[in-house]
Amino acid sequence: MTRTVVAGLDGSPESRAAAEWAAREAKLLGLPLKIVQVWEPVPEPLAQAPLLGAETHQHWTERIPREAADGLRARHPGLEVTTEQLHGPPAEAIAKAAEGARMLVLGSRGLSGLAGFMVGSVGLSVVAHTTTPVVLVRAGEQATDEHAPDPSGIPSASTPYRPVVLGLDADHPDAAVIEFAFEAAARRETKLRVLHGWNLPPYYVYGLTADAQLHDEIVGQQSAALREALRPWRQKYPDVEVVEESPAGSPGVRLVDAAHEASLVVIGRRIRRRPFGAHIGPVAHAVLHHSTAPVAVVAHD
Repeated sequence: MTRTVVAGLDGSPESRAAAEWAAREAKLLGLPLKIVQVWEPVPEPLAQAPLLGAETHQHWTERIPREAADGLRARHPGLEVTTEQLHGPPAEAIAKAAEGARMLVLGSRGLSGLAGFMVGSVGLSVVAHTTTPVVLVRAGEQATDEHAPDPSGIPSASTPYRPVVLGLDADHPDAAVIEFAFEAAARRETKLRVLHGWNLPPYYVYGLTADAQLHDEIVGQQSAALREALRPWRQKYPDVEVVEESPAGSPGVRLVDAAHEASLVVIGRRIRRRPFGAHIGPVAHAVLHHSTAPVAVVAHD
């Protein structure tokens, strides 16, 4: 069975940006793209309205993915694009459609006047409950946003990709998250910037203000932990240039800052076996809501 890249589409600008990003990623991967849309039946009172009956509603919801697929095929020659109409609660239907996929791509509204995302309840629920890697793409995302500026300072699809940024807990590194980031950097032929942010233990704070040597020892320990976590992956991907950074401070804030110069930000999400609620963790929550670059959330045990 051929794996696919799956994109959720509802006709909104953010979902169209996600479908476009998914098409570019599918071409990099050499995989087909499947566009899915959830059709929710019109409530009975509205279904009786003369201009918005159930048949009219279904016609328009079927037209949206069909026209989007035609446009993607025209803009990305050679890309195999299929569509699928889903039924049921959106979060459940999308998560089920993504089972076994290489990745799922969803759109998120840009925060008006601010950098970042407005992640809706459907997106958060899907991220929290699927084990498939989920990429969130903000409204207005374009191919040039992923590339470095040319000598005139203007980003172009012909210039190299910006770095891929990986947020890594060096004390508990997960292979799935690290491999996703290395592969993303490899297929973009760009560097991988790995950030291991850490906060000072409360009981060290007083001593650090008076003992610079103790501070340097802790910084050295954190840098060594990151270096050791990445050592086997550097060997597996020798062509990927890796930049390691172990700054003290909030990991979420550091990743949001790094996103300004990234083509993609990769973070992990620990799988929590809870039946209710969207539990994604504070770092993932901060990055998802404020990153200026697409964010890939990779679930792990």
